[in-house]
Amino acid sequence: MIIFPMAGNLLLDFFILLLVSKAAAELWLGFLNRKSVLANAGAVPEPFRGFIDQETYDKSVAYTLAKNAFGSFETIYDTVLLGGIVLSGFLPWLFYSFVGVLGMSLWAQSATLIGMAIVIGLFSLPLDWYSQFRIEEHFGFNRSSLKLWVSDKIKGLALVCIIGIPVLWVVLKFFEMMPHTWWLWAFGFLFGFQLLMMILYPQLIMPLFNKLEPMKDGELKDRLMRLADRTGFKASTIQVIDGSKRSGHSNAFFTGFGKFRRIVLFDTLIEQLEPVELEAVLAHEIGHYKKGHVLKLLAVSAVTTFLMFAAIAWLVRKPWFYESFGFSPSSGMVPALVVFFLLSGLITFWFTPLMNLMSRKHEYEADAFAKDAMKSADPLISSLRKLSEKNLSNLTPDPLFSAFHYSHPTLLEREKAMRRD
Repeated sequence: MIIFPMAGNLLLDFFILLLVSKAAAELWLGFLNRKSVLANAGAVPEPFRGFIDQETYDKSVAYTLAKNAFGSFETIYDTVLLGGIVLSGFLPWLFYSFVGVLGMSLWAQSATLIGMAIVIGLFSLPLDWYSQFRIEEHFGFNRSSLKLWVSDKIKGLALVCIIGIPVLWVVLKFFEMMPHTWWLWAFGFLFGFQLLMMILYPQLIMPLFNKLEPMKDGELKDRLMRLADRTGFKASTIQVIDGSKRSGHSNAFFTGFGKFRRIVLFDTLIEQLEPVELEAVLAHEIGHYKKGHVLKLLAVSAVTTFLMFAAIAWLVRKPWFYESFGFSPSSGMVPALVVFFLLSGLITFWFTPLMNLMSRKHEYEADAFAKDAMKSADPLISSLRKLSEKNLSNLTPDPLFSAFHYSHPTLLEREKAMRRD
């Protein structure tokens, strides 16, 4: 039975308030950032003249403005889409349509939730395509073909089904067997699964999308391995990932923990940086490990997941929560999960600056570690400047926009901190 949302529903009024306020905030932040970028357009600002030429700077400004305009459109699109999905009765219609075909067994409920997520996700595909094949293509970053893009989507969809349905079955089984304490068991299970995926992802899933190969023997590998040894980061190998098959952007990271950890460098990064700069970038990544940032982020993730399940456990016992969004209270936990995950972003958005603040602190600490490991800040500063230039980074973001959208400090902020220390 579908109970369509009723006008005057206080919960829906609160949803509309959150939806509109988040959209207004995002559009305002975008406006502030565009204003800041335009105010610094024209001649290259003095702090950047030593490493970026006028042509490249103009291109970075154009790239930032293009992404800014697209971001504003995306905000409006997503706001209208989410509002329409929640207020039109589409969610209960979709749920009961799946249930009518699949039934209400635990496996069917798991498949229903995944199926609903996939259907809702389809609405975002046009924007994803436009970002990849229009904006990124125009500025020379896209190296993916349409065939590869479609293949990635299909593989991702298959993985969501293969992994997501059994995981959800376990959560629903806890709910069925222990209706009062299920959320504690579900939290423990999902947190353990998260730790397992940290080990399995680089070994089993990442290779489905990218080719990873051990770095070829030579001076660069020897240099990087010596760095790992002297900083106490024992790694059996350094791997190179073929990120260039999809994008001209570059990155470096390590995955896993303990004996399962791996150092991974994008092939584009190796192309763009000198050996001493690559060493500094790697020292920065090792700094994250040595400073315990991975464990700290896991702790934050654990607390967040715990609170999430506590909230869901409270909501599933409230008939008004189901009825507010057009569901029957006897529909089970799937509708509550769908609504919760659709709406949670409207609240967590306001906490983004706090998370970014912690992330920025970690970046400063990793920079300081790299500076000590390299006996100088110059190699890391040089690499950050090159990466900012190659990636057409926004060099003059608005501070408030940066607080919400940047998990890393700006280039000037990082340089200032390293020079000061």
